[in-house]
Amino acid sequence: MSSLNKEQLLKDLANWNKIIRKYQIPSTKEAVIQIANSFSFYIVILALQFYLFDKSILGSLAVAILNGFILGRIFIIQHDCGHSSFTRSRKANDIIGTICSVCTLIPYKYWAKNHSFHHAHNGQLEFSGIGDIECISTEEYSKLSLRKKIWYRIYRNPLYLFTIGGFIYVVIYNRFAFMRTEYFKKVKNTVLLSNILFISLYALFAYLLGPTRFLVVQFVNLLFFGTYALWFFYIQHQYENIYKSGKDNWNYVVAAMKGSTYYKLPHIFHWLTGNIGYHHIHHLSPAIPNYNLHKCHKENPVFQKHTNTITFWQSLKTVQANLWDAQRQKMVSFSEYKKNKKRGS
Repeated sequence: MSSLNKEQLLKDLANWNKIIRKYQIPSTKEAVIQIANSFSFYIVILALQFYLFDKSILGSLAVAILNGFILGRIFIIQHDCGHSSFTRSRKANDIIGTICSVCTLIPYKYWAKNHSFHHAHNGQLEFSGIGDIECISTEEYSKLSLRKKIWYRIYRNPLYLFTIGGFIYVVIYNRFAFMRTEYFKKVKNTVLLSNILFISLYALFAYLLGPTRFLVVQFVNLLFFGTYALWFFYIQHQYENIYKSGKDNWNYVVAAMKGSTYYKLPHIFHWLTGNIGYHHIHHLSPAIPNYNLHKCHKENPVFQKHTNTITFWQSLKTVQANLWDAQRQKMVSFSEYKKNKKRGS
């Protein structure tokens, strides 16, 4: 990002706190409506899946394509509760967030802490692997052993990330509290408590509905949910002209606006994904509940002026953004990295 563009962005958003203030106020009405329609859709579609399972397993599994999106919408409610932005009551947020976590299998307290760290360090090169899809620089990649290079290439491959990668993240990775620093100390034990809750409820529903019937339906839902969630999170922070910086020169506002995207999609997909496509505004202020993001974006052209807008077709190209090239100040593909290396540049 050029210094001129950065200067203009900071000038235009000098009063950003004042602009967003009114959108940060949670609405009990909007929260109740979102809970009602999200869980109603989820339960009805889940019931349909169980009904179809005995008649047509393929039909039942096909419905999971939609229910994976509804799980994503429920996850955004959980996500907002973790930011204490969904309702005005912290206690209500915690209760709602925990209920959502039973559906998503993502531990509420620990994930929220991890995600808060991501917000506080978005775009900082020193912390790219915490709360985000890990991204290393071309220099770091060149120093890796062959084994670690192979692993990184598998990890960044869309055939892994957007198939079993999301499922592994949701069902397996989130069973553990990998962050052992002081920052995570207070919440690491909540992962164990969440696991006990999840296992107990899964055992109960497996008994009531039949283990094969329940587990197949639920895990396929989680497979689609994990794929969608990882895709949306990926394209919001992994693209060619993203903003990244060392922590000493890092700027919060620039990181929010240029280190995140506005994923421009048809309205129905913004609804299904809880408006997380307005990611630039969400990073500028995680205190804005998801149901206010669209309004904030629409009513303030300054956000549209400075964001990185990306359409669905453009987002497909982001899978080639594999490494951060500090010299060129952009993300490059593995093939670009090889070409640049051969040229000695």
